[in-house]
Amino acid sequence: MYDAEGNLDKDHLVEAYAPLVKRIAYHLMAKLPASVEVEDLIQNGLMGLLDAIGRYEDGLGAQFETYAVQRIRGAMLDGLRENDWLPRSLRRDMRRIESAIHTLEQQHGRQPTETELAAALDLPLADYQRLLQDARGYQLVYFEDFTDGEGEDYFERHLGVHETNPADLLEDADMRGGLVRAIDGLPEREKLVMALYYDEELNLREIGEVLGVTESRVCQLHSQAIARLRASVFGQGAPAPTGARRGRPPKKQPAGT
Repeated sequence: MYDAEGNLDKDHLVEAYAPLVKRIAYHLMAKLPASVEVEDLIQNGLMGLLDAIGRYEDGLGAQFETYAVQRIRGAMLDGLRENDWLPRSLRRDMRRIESAIHTLEQQHGRQPTETELAAALDLPLADYQRLLQDARGYQLVYFEDFTDGEGEDYFERHLGVHETNPADLLEDADMRGGLVRAIDGLPEREKLVMALYYDEELNLREIGEVLGVTESRVCQLHSQAIARLRASVFGQGAPAPTGARRGRPPKKQPAGT
């Protein structure tokens, strides 16, 4: 990892970790619509890798690969964000779903069914399910979800700090505990979809074979599960970012690109 002068060997690291960038890109593509080009993700990921190399300091408390993975994935998500790849109307519809989930859960003391959600949104069930299908990729979490509002993001606070603030630990524990409770409260089929997708790393087609449903139906169940989790963790629908982006400033592209 180091050259003769004891500095990080940038060329060697880029060559060594380029396969990691591609692997992350293709894994992310499984969550995105076909309109997104994997080459764009890879290009942004390589920028994130270079950013990681430039920022990393030995002894920060995190292995380089751990640090690089967060920067690579973050650069890919930032690129998607800047390209506004998901229509604002769809983001708005998904926030409406999250709000409806939150409201019905408060009213009934349980997770609402698809039929109840469709009725609350004044949509035929088929249209509601089509909306969930179209929302593939809305489940991506942006850095804005992890910022403190003061320009410092989650990863910069927690990767490579020598001493962790007890208040930060409590805050993280609360978030983690809330997410665990939200996952545990999912309907059984949606909980199974999440386990197969994230724990067993099956793709949507493989999950469909396990459940005996179509790939599109798995996509609907996954989108709905994510909407339930966001409604539970963030409250009445996660707020839509507006105006200038928070967290890290956009990366400047090299001249001529």
